[in-house]
Amino acid sequence: HMQHDWFPLWLSLRVAALATVLSLLIGLALAWVLANRAFRGREVLDATISLPLVLPPTVLGFYLLILLGRESALGRLYETVTGSPLVFTWQAAVVAALFHSAPLLIKSARASLESVDHVYERAARTLGASEWRVFVHITLPLALRPILAAAALAFARSLGDFGVTIMLAGNIPGRTQTVAVAIYDAVEGGNGDLARWLVLAVSALAISLLTLANALAPKRA
Repeated sequence: HMQHDWFPLWLSLRVAALATVLSLLIGLALAWVLANRAFRGREVLDATISLPLVLPPTVLGFYLLILLGRESALGRLYETVTGSPLVFTWQAAVVAALFHSAPLLIKSARASLESVDHVYERAARTLGASEWRVFVHITLPLALRPILAAAALAFARSLGDFGVTIMLAGNIPGRTQTVAVAIYDAVEGGNGDLARWLVLAVSALAISLLTLANALAPKRA
C-alpha cells in the first residue's frame, strides 16, 4: 500500500528529470540564438519564451490542451506516431513540466552565455574553429557552472508544477498523479498523514536542489 502511495514522488522525479534534459537541449539552443544572433523579432521570441513565467498555470495548461489535444494537428500527429493520445498520460506531465521550467533555464542560460569573455571565442574563430566547436569547447565550458545551477532550479520547478500538469495530464492515480497533485488530493481526501510525508519529501528535495544551485552559482569577488 505504501509503495503505491509513493508512486507520485517517483513519477515526479522521472518527469522532472526528463523535462530538465529536454529543457537543456532545447533551452541551450534558444539561449545561444538569443545571445548571439540579431534578427527581426528577437524580442518577440524572448517575450514568448518568458510568457509561461507570468501566465497563470491554468491558462498555460489551457493553451497546451488546445495545441496538443486530440483535435489539434500536433495531437493527431503524436497519436499517429505513437498510437495513443498525448493528453492525460505521464508524457503529458513531462510536456507540462517542460513548459513550466524551460523559460527560467533559457533566461539564465542566455545571461550566462552573454557574460562569457568573447575574446576566447574570437581567438578560436581566427584559428579556423567552426561555430559548433567554439560553442562546445569554449563557450559552454566557460558558462557551465551557472547553466548547471539553472538546470537544478529547473528540476525543482518541474518537480513542483501543479496547474499545468493537472490541465494537461490530469489526476489519474498510479498513472499521471504527480506529487503536487497527490498532495492536493490527499488534503482534499482528508489523508493528512500521506500529505505530510509527501510535503516533507518534496521540501527536503527542494532544499537539496537549491543548495546545489547555490554551490554551482559563480562566486562574486
